[in-house]
Amino acid sequence: MRYLGLDLGTKTLGIAITDKLGLIANPLKTLKFNRYEDILKPLGALITEEQVGEIALGLPKNMDNSLGFASKRSLEFKEFLESHFDIPINLVDERLSTVEAEHYLLDADMSRKKRKDIIDAVAASVILNTYIRMKGK
Repeated sequence: MRYLGLDLGTKTLGIAITDKLGLIANPLKTLKFNRYEDILKPLGALITEEQVGEIALGLPKNMDNSLGFASKRSLEFKEFLESHFDIPINLVDERLSTVEAEHYLLDADMSRKKRKDIIDAVAASVILNTYIRMKGK
């Protein structure tokens, strides 16, 4: 079974996907949106084409484990996804996932512009790798 990892921003959605065995997460792409409805068609097509069985959605908690504005946005997005797709949506603590993704890209000596273009998808892969580890794969 394949899994998707999602990193929700205010205007972008980073997407990562596992291999067919569900063991290795890779950044896939970043979708830009103005409304959540803008991503329904491409996300639905991806779920169908890749036979995705579960989604790991990042939950950006504060460092003190409290839920702030960004967390509430992710919880609302989870409800939105559940109302449109019939697969499990799992919340994953994503504290510092973007920082970790930035370190990976800096270690790869990637230019600032290239980092900006793929940071959300790489952050989604960090979230997805966390989920895979949680599942004990």
